[in-house]
Amino acid sequence: MSAGESTLHAPVSEPGASPAGGFGTNEAGGRSRTVGREAQGERFDVLIVGGGPAGSTCARASSAAGLSVAVLDKAVFPRDKVCAGWVTPAVMETLGIDLDEYVRPGPDGAVRTLQPITAFRTGLIGETPVDTGYAEVVSYAIRRCEFDHFLLERSGARLLLGEPLRELRREAGEWVVNGRLRARLLVGAGGHFCPVARHLGAAVGSGEPAVAAQEIEYRMDPHEAAQCAVREDRPELYFCPDLKGYGWVVRKGDWLNVGLGRDDRQRLSSHVATFCEWLRREHRVPAGLPARLHGHAYLLYPQAPRRLAAEGVLLIGDAAGLAYPQSGEGIRPAVESGVLAASALAAALAQADPAAREAALATYPAAMAARFGRRSGHPPPVAATPGATAEAPAGWRERLRARLARGLLARGWFARHVVIDRWFLHRQQAALPAAVPRGRPQ
Repeated sequence: MSAGESTLHAPVSEPGASPAGGFGTNEAGGRSRTVGREAQGERFDVLIVGGGPAGSTCARASSAAGLSVAVLDKAVFPRDKVCAGWVTPAVMETLGIDLDEYVRPGPDGAVRTLQPITAFRTGLIGETPVDTGYAEVVSYAIRRCEFDHFLLERSGARLLLGEPLRELRREAGEWVVNGRLRARLLVGAGGHFCPVARHLGAAVGSGEPAVAAQEIEYRMDPHEAAQCAVREDRPELYFCPDLKGYGWVVRKGDWLNVGLGRDDRQRLSSHVATFCEWLRREHRVPAGLPARLHGHAYLLYPQAPRRLAAEGVLLIGDAAGLAYPQSGEGIRPAVESGVLAASALAAALAQADPAAREAALATYPAAMAARFGRRSGHPPPVAATPGATAEAPAGWRERLRARLARGLLARGWFARHVVIDRWFLHRQQAALPAAVPRGRPQ
C-alpha cells in the first residue's frame, strides 16, 4: 500500500532548452493560488513538483520557515487517488492535525472520512486468519482524495494546479520550470513517475525493483454494504502463500478499498483475480465487487536506487522511493521526508555561498538515513529466508517460506507484535516532531 504522491507523467526537456525571460517577484509571499490557469513570470525560493502528502507537508513546513513556496501539479484538487488509506496517530501528530477540525463539515455539509481503527485481521490467503484487537485507536482510515486536498489547502504555498511539468532546466544557479517559473531550489514530489526524478536519471518503468499493485476504491450501495462482512474498524490483510506480496480490504463507511501488491510483476492480474475470487467465496466482499482495478507502482526504501539530492534539488515521498519494505506503506515516510527536506531547504537558503548551500542540502540524505536506515540500492539476496542458501533449489526455498509463514502468521503474538505493530503501524518508532505546531496560523 503506497502513499503514491500525485503522479506527473509529462516529458521533461534536457538542460539547455530555449531560454525564457520576464520573471517577476511573487508578491503573494507564496500563499496565493492558481487553479486551471498559468501563472506568469514568478520567482520562488522553492518550487515543489507534486501536491501529495510529501509535497504539501514540505510546502507547509517551508512556508512556516518564511520561504516563498509554490506547488505545481497536473491535477486539480480534490482528485481521485486510490489508496488503502490509513494513517497512524504518529502521522497525525507530525502533521499537527486537529482531528475535530479534520471532520468538521465543509460549506457544502460534506464531512471527511476519519474511521478509527482498533483491530486488524491478518493471515495467509486461503488460511484461517487471526484477529487482533486493541484497547485504543491505533490508526485512522481516510480517503486520499479528501486527505490530500486538506493538506494542500492548508500548506500556505502558491498552488499551480492543473498544469503539468513540461520543461525543466538549470540556468544561472536557478531552476526554470515551464519556461517562465524560476526557483532557487526544486523538490520532486510527483510520485513514482515524477518527472524531476526522471530528470535526475531515474530509470522509471525499467531497471528499477518496483512493487506492482492493483486496487480499487468504490462506494457500495445499501445492498452491497449489507453483504460486506468487513468491519469498519478492522482492516483485513492477507499475505500471498509465497510471501511475495499481500492483499488488503479496508472499509470506510460505505466505501470499500480492495487491492493486492507484489514485489514481482509476473502474473499480477492473475494473483489479483484469485484473491478477489477468494474474498467473494469467503463472503468478505460483495458479489458485485468490480473486476477492473487500477494499477500503480512504487519503490521500497531499502532497495530504491534513486538519489535523494543533487545540485539544487531534493526528492521526497514516492519520487524518492521511500515505501516501507514489509508493508509498502508510504504515507508516513512521505510526510516525514517532507519535514526533513523542509529543514534542509531552509538551512540551504540561509547560505549565501553556493558551496555552503549545497552542503546544507546534503544534510537531507543524512537525515533520511538516520531516520530510516541506509539503503543498499539493490534487491536483497536470494537467501533472505532464514535457513535458506543461495544454492538451494528455488522450490525448496519457497516451500520453506510457506511453512514458516503458516506457523508464524497463525500465532497471535506474532500477528500483533511483528506483523501489525512493527511492519504496518511502526509503533516502535516515535513520531517525528511536527514542523508546524498545531494551531499555528499560516
